[in-house]
Amino acid sequence: MLHGKKVAVVVPCYNEESQIGMVIETMPSFVDRIVVVNDKSKDRTAEVVLDYIAKDTTPKVEILPFPNKVIPNRYNEADQVVEKMNMEEIKYYTKQEIANKNPNTDRIILINHLENGGVGAGISSGYKWCKDHEIDCVAVMAGDGQMDPSELESICTPVILEDIDYVKGNRLRHPSAKFVIPKVRFFGNSVLSMLTKIASGYWKISDTQTGYTAISLRALNAIKIYEIYKSYGMPNDLLVKLNIAGCTLKEITIKPVYRVGEQSKMKVGRVIRRVSWLLLKLFFHRLWIKYFFRDFHPLFLLYNLSFLLGIFCIPYFLKIVKAFVLGQTLSYEPLLAFFFLFSGAFQSLFFAMWMDIQDNERLYK
Repeated sequence: MLHGKKVAVVVPCYNEESQIGMVIETMPSFVDRIVVVNDKSKDRTAEVVLDYIAKDTTPKVEILPFPNKVIPNRYNEADQVVEKMNMEEIKYYTKQEIANKNPNTDRIILINHLENGGVGAGISSGYKWCKDHEIDCVAVMAGDGQMDPSELESICTPVILEDIDYVKGNRLRHPSAKFVIPKVRFFGNSVLSMLTKIASGYWKISDTQTGYTAISLRALNAIKIYEIYKSYGMPNDLLVKLNIAGCTLKEITIKPVYRVGEQSKMKVGRVIRRVSWLLLKLFFHRLWIKYFFRDFHPLFLLYNLSFLLGIFCIPYFLKIVKAFVLGQTLSYEPLLAFFFLFSGAFQSLFFAMWMDIQDNERLYK
């Protein structure tokens, strides 16, 4: 436990038999549960974890079993509904089974996916287990050993002591970032961080692709975990969901760790294309859900007005370009129309973004 609160670490892994042992062995003692999610690995990852479970002698911290039956009375119908929902929602997750013989007492929990779901699916399954057992703070550490366990306490502490909903590491703030992080990854991370600022509403964040995070039980209960994006866009999608739910966020500077013996499986170019398209859809999702359906805000009108005026000015822009290329004489009408439409679109977008930044300032700690 950490400051009297239960802590778990979700470790998603795929073909990590050579690294998963190091992750388990170096886990800080205050971690009450290590939830390893094996995403249908083709190697001996599951066998290695089972060996550690069999040999583990760490003193156990008692946690609530699941399901923790609600005793019906006239005042807790809502609690009964939530309990039923928690029981039934497992069908929306990647098919899985718990490999432990004593999952309620073992410190290391092994969840085996019966089909490959992706890194986001692995984290979702781990989050689900921790939510069901009411773990106060749930961190995520990759199974490839590229996260320094000595920094885990600084990641978890704001959740436990400062009442922060979501804490994420930030490698780009570290003075060694430009020298340690591969240049292609640094560029890709910077591009996606900029796009995620706009899509998520957390305008001050950077290093959005880091997986070193901690989340509160309150935040896990505030979102639909099973809807989290299943692939590498998972951190970006989660940020949007947390923002819509009004969750607070804090960033902690961490060291970039590379070249620890495991080659990353991520293809940067492909991820940028896929996640950029995802972020575009997430931006409009946040706009409609948060600022129209849940709590109407003028920025919803300003954003949409800017898009509408921008679309209307495209034909005039093309007409101007065509006349310029062909050397034709152009009347003032398309020039004036383009000027006023473009100016209106730019001003509407500017004020919408300014309102967006101001409204979300309270969520960034």
